[in-house]
Amino acid sequence: MIDPGTMSWATMRRFVAYGFASVAALGVDLASFYALMAAGVAAPAAAAGGYTIGIIAHWFASSRFVFSGRVAEAGRQRTEQKGLFVASALVGLVMTWGIVGAGTAFGIDPGLAKLAAIGASFVATFLIRHHFVFTERLAQTPAKS
Repeated sequence: MIDPGTMSWATMRRFVAYGFASVAALGVDLASFYALMAAGVAAPAAAAGGYTIGIIAHWFASSRFVFSGRVAEAGRQRTEQKGLFVASALVGLVMTWGIVGAGTAFGIDPGLAKLAAIGASFVATFLIRHHFVFTERLAQTPAKS
């Protein structure tokens, strides 16, 4: 997991900033979900649409505030970075689905299972993005998209 005692100051700062970015992206996700529902979109499609819009918001927050010094220049490396970012989001989505599914199968309240899933996917996606998405290998010089 994450041990704050062994984290560098830069990693700790990124972790906290990542928490703020995640909360903001969740707000965008939920606002989009409810707006799409109000527009008559079916709940599953509205949920998928909200999640997608939330991921886009998270990319912008992550690339500008959390990992700003590790964003690749425009071109092939930025495209690769965005693809890895989306893949990490899908890992979080699969984890959420699995944890909520398993939790409810064992009789755990869906809300509590969702809270556990949020925590687990938050840590997992941070670690993936910190170690594999926003890396020095991809970031030749700081750039923003």
